[in-house]
This record gives sequence, structure tokens and C-alpha cells, in this order.
Amino acid sequence: MAWKDPEIAALRDRLAYLREPGLTLTLEEQRTTYEAMASLYSMQDGWVAEEVQAHGVPAERIAPEGRQLGAAILYLHGGGYVMGSHRTHRHLASQLGHAAQAFALVPHYRLAPEHPYPAAVEDAVASYRWLLDQGAPATGIVLAGDSAGGGLTVATALALRDAGLPQPAGLFCISPWADLTQGGRAYEHKAESDPFCTKAGLDDMARAYLAGADPRTPTASPVHGDLRDLAPLLIHCGAEEVLLSDSTRLAEAAGLAGVEVRLEIWPEMIHVWHWMAGDLAQGRRAIAVAGDWMREKLGG
Repeated sequence: MAWKDPEIAALRDRLAYLREPGLTLTLEEQRTTYEAMASLYSMQDGWVAEEVQAHGVPAERIAPEGRQLGAAILYLHGGGYVMGSHRTHRHLASQLGHAAQAFALVPHYRLAPEHPYPAAVEDAVASYRWLLDQGAPATGIVLAGDSAGGGLTVATALALRDAGLPQPAGLFCISPWADLTQGGRAYEHKAESDPFCTKAGLDDMARAYLAGADPRTPTASPVHGDLRDLAPLLIHCGAEEVLLSDSTRLAEAAGLAGVEVRLEIWPEMIHVWHWMAGDLAQGRRAIAVAGDWMREKLGG
């Protein structure tokens, strides 16, 4: 297929090896590869990462050096619940923080299969409680995440609601994995154009994370939950990814529940293109758009 955007065409050429027949990596190899790919991208100029413990959850607080910001983004990284860390997403968290004029807290939540569901949800809730205990008002926090972290963003909001904790100012989801049953037409229609995700690969990750739990449990698959009383929601997804169906179904579930929701489907973009903003002008644009939305919700 001929792509109108030359940057996405070039990036696809570089990523073509991921879909080569016979390519198999162990989980440890996948984790190492993810960390190596992230090292190619830089944090926002002038921003630094500080290690903290958020109620026992190792995390990084990412902020501009020597400057205090009142608002916060609790950023939940992607990686299918089996890989990724604060290291793989510190560059994206810093760029979103700069766009929103908020510092970022990126927890290294526990990963499956060593720590299956609901460990990730528990760690995300603990990190949110930590921000509140540090004096951040709920109205000064945005919950955000990509891929598994995007689904976890909404799952965490559900857990906060059910625990009687205040909702954050907003929820920002990038290419959310919000249905661990892998249902939806995009799994067939976008199977050939998604360079990263496959139904088989997501099925494997879901089994590792769920460890026998019902995949329709709302705090695992928010599209199957009642989203009433959640914070306003912004969803970004690429038009060329299998998780497109997760985004449209999540938006529908939010709308049916009376939640303010805005869904943006970006033509030609692939899974979590924001993560590759160093290579993509459209990634930088998407970050700027999200930053404007977050600043509005944070009252800035």
C-alpha cells in the first residue's frame, strides 16, 4: 500500500522485520528489545527523572529541572502487561508533561506472568493514592496511558470510583487495549497493516495477565464495564491498528454511560505513534493536541 505520509512509510520500512515469518522471541528477549527501542528516543529537553516510591510502587517523577509544576499526569506505560517500564516511557511521559504543563509520575507496575491481574490495577491505584497523599488534588491529576496502559487507565478509574476515591480531571488513552477477549472487526480488517500487534500475540499476553480470570471483568476489560461517573475521556488511535475496535467500543461504552468522550482516529497512523514522535511529525502533533486537552481539564 502507498502511504501519503513519507515519515510513516519510512518507519514502516524500518519496522518490517517485526512481521518476518519465523521471528520468535522469548519474553525476556521481547522485554530487552522494548527497552532497546526506547533508548533511541530522548526525553523532553530540560526534563529530568527522579526515582520515587509511590506507596511501595517503584516509579519515576519526571519534571523540568529546577521548576515546580502543580498539575500531574499519572502515566501508565504500555507493553501488554508483560513488558515495559518507567524507562521505556519516560521520553513520552516527559513530552506529554511538557505539552500539558504538568509533571509526570510513571509507575513501574508489576508485570505478568510473575504478577498477574489485578496486580497492575492495584499498583496504579496505589500510585494515585500517593499523589493524593502528596497534596495533589484529584482535579489536578490526569490519568493517561498507552496500549495496555490505556486500558489500565480506564480500569484504574473504575477501581477508584468503586473504592470511593475522587475521579481525576481526565482520562487520556492512546491506542487502548480495553477488551482482552480480542473482539472487534479491526482484528481482521487491520491484521495486515498493523506492524506491531497481532491477535495471536495479544491472546498470549491476555492469558499471561489474566491467569484464569474472566477476560470480561471490567477492571481487566473496561469495554465490558459500566463506565458511569468516570472522568472525561480522550481516546487517540491509529486508523491502521488492530486495536481500533477497542477504541471505538470504549468510546461507545463511555457515551452510553453518559461520560464525556472524544475519540480521534488518525489516518495512516499505527499503534501508539506518539511513542515514536522523534520520527513522526504526526506523533508530535498528537502530543500537542492531547496537551491542549489535558491543560483544559486541569484548568490551565
